[in-house]
This record gives sequence, C-alpha cells and structure tokens, in this order.
Amino acid sequence: MPSLNVHIKHAGKTHDVQLDTDRPPIVFKDSIYQVTGVPPERMKDDTDWKKVAPKEGQTFMVIGAAGELPKPPEKPIVFLEDMDDSELAQALAYPVGLVNLGNTCYMNSTVQALRAIPELQTALQASPPPGLPTQLKNLYKTMSSTVDEVTPTPFLLSLREAFPQFAEMSRSGNKMMGGGYAQQDAEECWVQLLGSLRDVPGLPGPSGSGASKRFIEQYLTGEVRRELTCDEAPEEPASVTTEKVLKIECNITINTNYMHSGIMDALDVKIEKASPSLGRDAVYSSKTRLSRLPSYLTVHMVRFAWRRDIEKKAKIMRKVKFPTEFDALDLVTDDLKAKLTPVSRKLKEIESQRGERRKVRKRTKAAAEASSSSTGKGKGREDADVEMSDANAGEGSKKEVKEGEEEKEEVAGGELEEESVYRERETKELEALVHPDLKADTGCSVAGLYELVAIVTHKGAAADAGHYMGFVKRSVFHPVSHSPTEPGLPDDDEDWYKFDDNKVSIFPKEKLATLDGGGEDSAAYVLLYRAKPLA
Repeated sequence: MPSLNVHIKHAGKTHDVQLDTDRPPIVFKDSIYQVTGVPPERMKDDTDWKKVAPKEGQTFMVIGAAGELPKPPEKPIVFLEDMDDSELAQALAYPVGLVNLGNTCYMNSTVQALRAIPELQTALQASPPPGLPTQLKNLYKTMSSTVDEVTPTPFLLSLREAFPQFAEMSRSGNKMMGGGYAQQDAEECWVQLLGSLRDVPGLPGPSGSGASKRFIEQYLTGEVRRELTCDEAPEEPASVTTEKVLKIECNITINTNYMHSGIMDALDVKIEKASPSLGRDAVYSSKTRLSRLPSYLTVHMVRFAWRRDIEKKAKIMRKVKFPTEFDALDLVTDDLKAKLTPVSRKLKEIESQRGERRKVRKRTKAAAEASSSSTGKGKGREDADVEMSDANAGEGSKKEVKEGEEEKEEVAGGELEEESVYRERETKELEALVHPDLKADTGCSVAGLYELVAIVTHKGAAADAGHYMGFVKRSVFHPVSHSPTEPGLPDDDEDWYKFDDNKVSIFPKEKLATLDGGGEDSAAYVLLYRAKPLA
C-alpha cells in the first residue's frame, strides 16, 4: 500500500494527511517537519517505512517548526561517493601527509610548514625556474589533488641534487634504520629551500606595482639595520650596515623563558673587535633592528649549539614560551615603528570589537536555539512533571534571550549588522591609515602584528638524530566564516593539523603549550608567523 491516511500531531494540533510510504518520512502536507519519535520506536530522515509498518489512521507525534519547502539547489548536488580523488580533495580541503623516504622527516615537516603560504603556491604557478622550484610546484599540486599520502621521491632527488649535504649517509650504515641516509637539520632545509626559490617571480600589488621583485624578496625577506658602537671609545663614529635576512633568531640561554626576550638577546649583543681609534681589540655594542617586516616572518629557535667541552653539537632543552599572536614593533627601527603604529593601534582596537561581536552572536544564537527547543516541546498532559519541566525550560530560554538582547544593546548600541558590513567598513578605516611607503611595498607587513600559522618541531635529545614534525593552523586549509550563517570554519576556530610524515591528525589549540620544550618531547624549532590581514 503506497499511501495511507494518518494523523500528524504537531504543536498541539492534529492534521489529517495522506502519507506516501514511497517517499522519505519528512514531508507532510507541503511543510517540513522533523519526525523525532514514533511509538514505540524512533524515526529518522532515512527510516524505511517498511520497518515502521504504519497503519491506516495511526497518529504520529512530530517535533519541530513547520516552514516552507527548501528551494532546489542552483547547482546539482554531487555526493562525495560520486567524486573522483581530485574533486574529493578540493571539496574537503583535506591535507595529506608525506611518506618518509629514510630520515626525510626534516624535509617533510618543512614542506608542510611552507604550505601555510598560499601566495607561494600562486607564485609557483607562473613558470617557476627548473629544478627544485618546479619540483615543489608539482609536489604541491599533487598534494592538493589527492586524499592519499604522497611519496615525494622526485622532490627529494631534486633537493639532494641541489644541496648534496642532504644526501649524506649515516655513519652507522644501518640501512634498516632509515635507508642509510643521515638525519638532517630542518632549519637548514628551510633556509636552503627558500634560497632555491629566490628566482621565483613576484606577485603584483593591488595597483600592479611590485612585480619587479622576486617572491621571496617580497613575502619572506626582512631587512635589518645594524649599528655598532664602541663601549670603550664613545667618540668613535658608529658603524651602520644593512642586510637582508630570511629569519630572525631567538637565542636560548639559562635565563630565556619567552621567545620575545630571546629575540631581543639576539638583536642586542656585545662583541669584541679591533678598534681603529684605540689601535687594539675593544668591546662593541651591536644593536640590530628590522627596517622592513615581511608578510611572513620566520623565527628560528636556536636549540642546537656547539659545545666545546664535548666537541659536539648539542640540543638546548630549555622550555621557551612562544605566542600565537606576536607584536613585532619592539623589533623595528624608530622610522618603521612610526609608520606601523597607526595601523597597529587601530587593528588592535578593531580586533577587540570583533571579539565582542563574536561573543554576542554566539550567546544570542545559543539563547535562540534554547528558546526554539523549549517552545517546540509538547506539554505532556498525562504527566504533570513533564509539563512543569517544559515550562521551566521556556522561562530559562526567555531569560537567556533577554540577556543576549541586552548584551547586543551594550556592545553594538542596537541590532548587530551582518559581519561582512562591519568588516568592509573596518577595512576601509585601516587601509586609510597605511603609510604610502608600506602600501607601495608589496609583500610587507603594514601593521607589525602577526599570527602563528606553522611550526616545525624537533623531538629527541640528540642534535643529529630525533624526529621532526610539522604543525599548520587548520584555517590555512579551510575557509573561515565570519558569520554563523556562512559555510566554513567558525571565526574563532584555532585548532591545528599535526603532520607526522604520512600521518595527519587534529592537534587542539590547547595543546600548543606542550611544544614549548623542556624535555625530549617535541619542541618548537622553526615558527612561521603571518601578518594579520586588515580585512
């Protein structure tokens, strides 16, 4: 029997409808209801009517709000099982792992961390130089078009051809332990790989400017100004030099507890050199400050140092805290600080307002859902306890809704607008504050404020052994939604992906502090910070 006359009880009213047993159990009388219970068993959207065995005149209890039938999608729905690997990878934005080809974790972790720079992949599409840049382009393309682990053999061979030190054989000679190749340093791989990309074409700026520079110079190169003054001869003229750098270092001593202090220790040092005015060696103060901040700032935690007593490189195990958000204004020259400060100050103010709006929306949404849930419950007339419970739930929901509305008034001075409206207005305010010199410098940071997006860690006590892993923020691979109604990650999602060679897993943001070091477990070694966007 394909159809039956049944009763649908919903929101205290009973409707006589004709039930089509050949259709899904959610459509009744041109309205949508979510069937949540059918005595004596529960019913779901995909429940088979044959298992329910409805009878003529049977009454069904339905919970949920009636509404208009959804409009058919503009584009045909394609189910995951019907997609090929390329379409599936794109739909899920699924990050894949890299197979370890014999002590190649240093390379795998570096490649994964550098994948946190989407502009690099864009630049590589424009006819990169042959050799390693082309192999990196091909590797990233493969990683973006599959859901399976990738074996990076062509890239590894190209890396060893360009830099023979990465083909060094292990002194142990045990081919069963990593194929006979020695473990290499991930930070060295990072620097060498960036150096090999120095001829990759740059990207044009908003007005088409800046394309004459190469990509690495635009987005990953900082400039430093180093001033050298003689402590023992203050009258001696200061020596000033400038230099381009691909990273800044964080020195780790017995007194280093935070990354910021370690960086400052590396920028301000005492050295001994020949003094032309004194005619002998003297103590000099070297003060280094950045005169240009790139969009992507690399911080090297100097965890490996040469020990003269044992004539061997050793690992510094000390715990050093690193921030997920980094203000670099203390590291720059006075001239650059003056250019960055207006945008930096305004962006901090706007971020605070964005955070308040996010809290209001989350609280209001939760209150609305609680209210909808409580009003949707039918009062059990046979059971006074059930009726009292529903009444109490409704009162609690009303209170939450009222509190949410009050918070709206307090924070926004009225009804909140769509987040996109706020963002557009804020972006215009910030862009108006950007210094013309910075606006013309494609790939530089215009505010000096950064967020951590990738980490390379080292696990183990030995400097020439151990294991490297990569960590990349999830938002790098997935779009972030600035509104609860938009698809994508929530605006405050800060979880990470952990890349342990071919094994990829979610790494909760709460666990980032475990990468501070302090033992033989994984410790942050190379950190990649991205300039905060104005939008």
